[in-house]
Amino acid sequence: MEDIILHIEICQSADSTLRKTVIERAVFQEFFGKIIQLETVVYGKDCEHLCDHVDTVICYEENLLKEPIEIQDASIVKYYIYRLTQEGAATEIMKSDSDELSVASHWLLPTQEFHNLWDNLYYDGDVKDKLLRFVQTIMSFSDHNVNPNIISCNKVILLHGPPGTGKTSLCKALAQKLAIRMGDRFTHGEFIEINSHSLFSKWFSESGKLVMKLFDEIRNMVQNEKALICILIDEVESLAHARNLCTNGNEPSDSIRVVNALLTQLDQIKRYPNVLILTTSNMTEVIDLAFVDRADIKQYLGNPCVKAIYSIYRSCLNELMKTDLLEEKDIYDIPEIDKDKGMLEYRMSPRHVSTKLLKISEMSEGLSGRTLRKIPFLAYALYLPRLSTSKIALDEFLPAMRTAVIKQKEESRLQQS
Repeated sequence: MEDIILHIEICQSADSTLRKTVIERAVFQEFFGKIIQLETVVYGKDCEHLCDHVDTVICYEENLLKEPIEIQDASIVKYYIYRLTQEGAATEIMKSDSDELSVASHWLLPTQEFHNLWDNLYYDGDVKDKLLRFVQTIMSFSDHNVNPNIISCNKVILLHGPPGTGKTSLCKALAQKLAIRMGDRFTHGEFIEINSHSLFSKWFSESGKLVMKLFDEIRNMVQNEKALICILIDEVESLAHARNLCTNGNEPSDSIRVVNALLTQLDQIKRYPNVLILTTSNMTEVIDLAFVDRADIKQYLGNPCVKAIYSIYRSCLNELMKTDLLEEKDIYDIPEIDKDKGMLEYRMSPRHVSTKLLKISEMSEGLSGRTLRKIPFLAYALYLPRLSTSKIALDEFLPAMRTAVIKQKEESRLQQS
């Protein structure tokens, strides 16, 4: 039987003074003999032994069993205790001639702004876990001094797919997750989101220089080996536009200069053991092939399947219940898909709210993740029969969601026609 390795992430309260070993014992005592629902947020206020010292606890199982377990049944239990920074993003300013350009946003990790983001992103398959294993492998190879001239690794991830599929959010969530999981290796993380559009100077010839200047600043940051540096280049096609497509006017030499500068900087920065490059694109066909070739992982993110849609809606409805806008009611986790019959096996009554939500999820197929998360808001704002100052019954809210989905599908068809 395969070892059960349990990862327990514990967000320590800002004013708690307990040592980590004491918190670990309290968590074990709290969960001993209880069934643990994996990847479910447990709030410290609801725990007898943790209420004054822990904000949240989340448990994960390494081998993706996804089945509830008891903590004493795990072969190995790994604890990750962290505190959240409360500061928002800082803006990195760079001068170009007489102008001041906002070239990047900068967060210290782990941050309150990205808290629990990882657990509220739903994709087909095990995309998140593959990305996590990829980065952990990078660090392991670095620790063992694997020769990069023999086994190549550029530390570049490219997430691509249509707009609204959560590419940028996944980059932020991955960086946050790494800062938590690698807390014994790094004292903190730093997340730098590059504003690609700002790096194109109104004086064309300055753009390549700005790219090099920005990466000079990043190299100063990575000198601190105790900091994990995650760099996000959103819509990377803005900086890495295919050079063979640059054919008009002054643009060719300047666009080529920017691409060359970016590729050079990536080649130089990959030698640092504490850096990771995260990139996203909606249009991979216009990205320079030399950049695409440098990406170690090229992961496509499409629109969610029915199972993922159901999970997204369920998380949204649970949030509305938690904030007292909806009456509390159990919404079951989605059942397993019967691949032979091509349908979802359900044993519940057709009137059960979970069955109704599943039907709405099936109707919603084809919508992006970004649109799906707007559906509960649109339902509440526009399609309830009346606005109410009291909690709304779920049986009343679901028809409003259904109407919102129909309207969004109609709008999508009109935009495409």
